[in-house]
Amino acid sequence: MPAVTSLLVPYSSYLRVYEPLAAFPEPERGHWRRYATRDRTPTAQDELRRSLADLLPTPPIPVPVHESGDAFVVEVDGVVCVCPWRTRLRGWLALEELGDLLPLPLLDAVLPPVVRGQAAGDYERWRERNPDARPWIRTAVWQVPVRWFVLFSDDERLYEAGGAGPGGADPVGADGPEAPLMRYRTPMVEARRRLARALKTLRDTVDDGPLIDGLVDVGRWLEEFHPRSLVELDYGGLVHALPGAQLAEDRSAADVAAAIAALRDGDDEGAGAAYGRLMERWRAVRDRQFAN
Repeated sequence: MPAVTSLLVPYSSYLRVYEPLAAFPEPERGHWRRYATRDRTPTAQDELRRSLADLLPTPPIPVPVHESGDAFVVEVDGVVCVCPWRTRLRGWLALEELGDLLPLPLLDAVLPPVVRGQAAGDYERWRERNPDARPWIRTAVWQVPVRWFVLFSDDERLYEAGGAGPGGADPVGADGPEAPLMRYRTPMVEARRRLARALKTLRDTVDDGPLIDGLVDVGRWLEEFHPRSLVELDYGGLVHALPGAQLAEDRSAADVAAAIAALRDGDDEGAGAAYGRLMERWRAVRDRQFAN
């Protein structure tokens, strides 16, 4: 399936859940089984390009008219796991967040109120028919949220300066042989265990706040999936915005683990040092959003 354009669309990171085929009811399971045998499956860049193309008409199309039938596919120990795109659902969810991210005059210029109103009405009607629907993918722009790193350990980190080459099962590094790759992958059971331990430590040592609330939200989301699923953190397009040396030295999951371990041991100074390294690293990334 060819990409819409060769242009790289950067600056988004992703938290994905891959579920085994057994988690899906028929006939969806059969669809994904056949889908997984394709020679090439689309990449995250393909999905982004299609979404951007929908914004070009007048009026723009903020949410696809039809749900995507695509997914990311991996095989682990002989078990095929898929991560459905669910682009339409994620488009509605992202549209709900835009009001907090953009000034109203800019939002009205990009997506007129009548367009947003129509999309909101479509979502409300769809939600009534699909009350239990949830996305397999979460997206962040110009950052990797700290709470995502809690799910992974440093030895699950994979960095490749030259990328993974085109096509194949991996969604990351699939924009060409020169694309860098940075990701973490872990079994669902490990992700849930780490999150539970981190949440207990934070509740015992710090006041309630955005980090705790964010972990609770991620934990509830993970509980929706099959226990034999795979969880992936993908730096996505951020690899195109960061120098290779900075990516190679990035040990964010290790810094988060060190900060939480220090809190557990009552070492406030050590926790502050680890958290400070993390904040400095990602503040520099977020500042690029406002660069001229």
